[in-house]
Amino acid sequence: MRRPGVRLILVVFFLSSLPLCAQTLPELFQKAKAQVKSQSWHEVLTTLDQLDAESARAGNETARQQLVAPIAFYRGVCEANLDQTEKAEADFATFLQAQPGATIDKVVYSKKAVAAFEAASKGTASPASLSMLQRFEEFKSPPNMGEIPDEHWADGPVKWIMTAEESAAWSALTSGGERAEFVEKFWEARNPKPGTDDNPARTGFDRRVGFADAYFQVDEKKRGSLTDPGMVFVLLGPPTRTGRKPIKTGEDIDSEGMSNAAIWWMSSRNSVHPDPTTANDVSNSFREIWHYRHDALPKSVSIYDLDVVFLTKKDAGRFVLQRDPAVLGALKAAKGRS
Repeated sequence: MRRPGVRLILVVFFLSSLPLCAQTLPELFQKAKAQVKSQSWHEVLTTLDQLDAESARAGNETARQQLVAPIAFYRGVCEANLDQTEKAEADFATFLQAQPGATIDKVVYSKKAVAAFEAASKGTASPASLSMLQRFEEFKSPPNMGEIPDEHWADGPVKWIMTAEESAAWSALTSGGERAEFVEKFWEARNPKPGTDDNPARTGFDRRVGFADAYFQVDEKKRGSLTDPGMVFVLLGPPTRTGRKPIKTGEDIDSEGMSNAAIWWMSSRNSVHPDPTTANDVSNSFREIWHYRHDALPKSVSIYDLDVVFLTKKDAGRFVLQRDPAVLGALKAAKGRS
């Protein structure tokens, strides 16, 4: 590799177009480019995480818009060279959305990076890896959206955000009028605009539930919003990108991580595919990875980014949430902010 380069006007003029208030961003950007030149792939990803987090600070909005494409491009280069093909294709697709028609220098970049870039440009990358965020942005909420406040209300997706005290109070109710009043107070307590009919917390929750029900259900026995991917989606929203990694024969698997569908909330294992339009043979063994950037996580979560992993393995369940402490911490934080 001689030098990092791509036929992209945005990268060429990036440094000169940054606002003066974002003084550390050019330094981080140049650091990432130098690391790409030295093929230090893991170090580049760390620097890009720092660049991403710094650009998310208040006052850097213009710079952040300019950084979306180059960050995605360099992520794709690194991931391709680390054999993270699905992630690379997804990031190159993000880049191409911002820079349609752009090409990659086949002399400068590796065959792996070129292959992933061309897969993204031809639309041959995995649909599940590319379109969840876009599908959610385009998702039209169903009519009469929202949960009916009947005796089964607390058994629905709202259980993901109920506190122990609220669950106990709900169990003590006996009449429909009491339940209806409880539900109104429940959502008003979460209303960022108290006293108004416009409650973004409630409408946002209902929209995520509607999407999860539409996309994460594969049979009539369980709603999509009550599966593991549905629970994560309801709490964290759409991931920044997704990918899939096959489990090789003989690879050691943490069976403890597969023992429950959702470790502290659910007692039965799920059977769901995050994208019914691209369902694979259930005998396949693979990890489905949902990657969340720092700005997509609750503010109380201090990590730069988060990978949520669902495991599918024959005779061990499908799309079972893995019990990573960072994931559990983020979900707990998301429950508290809802």
